[in-house]
Amino acid sequence: MIRSLKPNSRALLIGGITTLMLSIHLSCIDRIIITEEPIFLVLNGLSFVFCWLFIAVLMTKYSVLSILYGLSLIVFADLADRYLPISNNPITIPILLLFWLGVWYLIQPDFFKKYRVVILSVSGLLMCYFFYQYLTTPNYGSDDRGNFSNLLLISFIAFLGLWGFEQWRWLKTLQSDKANAELALLRSQINPHFFFNTLNNLYGLVVEKSDQAPEVVLKLSDMMRYTIYEGKKELVKLKDEINYLETYIELHKIRYQKNVDIQFTTEVDDNLQVAPLLFIILLENAIKHGVEKVREGAFVHLMIKSKGEDISFVIENSLNKSASNDSRGIGLDNLKGRLKYLYPNRHDLIIEEGESVFKAQLNLTLT
Repeated sequence: MIRSLKPNSRALLIGGITTLMLSIHLSCIDRIIITEEPIFLVLNGLSFVFCWLFIAVLMTKYSVLSILYGLSLIVFADLADRYLPISNNPITIPILLLFWLGVWYLIQPDFFKKYRVVILSVSGLLMCYFFYQYLTTPNYGSDDRGNFSNLLLISFIAFLGLWGFEQWRWLKTLQSDKANAELALLRSQINPHFFFNTLNNLYGLVVEKSDQAPEVVLKLSDMMRYTIYEGKKELVKLKDEINYLETYIELHKIRYQKNVDIQFTTEVDDNLQVAPLLFIILLENAIKHGVEKVREGAFVHLMIKSKGEDISFVIENSLNKSASNDSRGIGLDNLKGRLKYLYPNRHDLIIEEGESVFKAQLNLTLT
């Protein structure tokens, strides 16, 4: 704070003058006592310095006129309360309310502007009630003012609660935006990862001048279209995801020069919807880290079943542990990250790795 005040000598000067004038005023009306006793000298000195720095800080953020206007309201309300009996003083309460409305506007201008209709309406009703009570109550006294002050305090606490709710909602929105940003990043990682693997496959066919290359290009085009347009949606039909997986399997069947036992069983409700591009990651891993490392007896067995709002995806593939490395690539980490945001506490990913078989099971609860 001190560092921010150093270059603003004008704020320090005005703050010091204002604090000095305020101290003289409070001393004249016996609100503060100035004596030569050491304890009071220390307390008064600390209070003066604190008030000086506080006003100087306000000067660096707000205009001088707005600060002086607020202080003048306090001084005027204090003078009225000092020299007028309560029964003849309809001034102090409205001025104090006006002061706190100004403070609220300076501290939280966005909140005040957003709820200005509510804040001003409640304040107006309170003032109408105050003047009604003041004019209709014989010998209006301190107890009556105390009751109204309690009413003002309740309204202030209500506004404070509303402000707290706004802050809580802002934090929740911030967290949601952060989660959506991270999820978008995870989605963006799917396309490069998938197409890097697939283009490698296509490159091999082109080098071999295979007649199947055009068919692979066509299927790859279909998959790209699905990935780009459907992959950015929050939900897609489960049957479309299955068609996507089948196209991917057919693409790889064209490429293989060895016998691979690929079986895909589905028992699902066509009306179900899921987040896109979840299952393809497990299928990619099964082929890249499993089938391609096994010379004989390679297999991939997939099964998708649904029961009500529950979906179970199971995939098993042959594995040559001696030929495979320990890394499963970015795919599984990507999948776990997406599941955390898309299906929090509504998913279960089970990985089982043996000497010759790798099995993954993904269970989802849609609602």
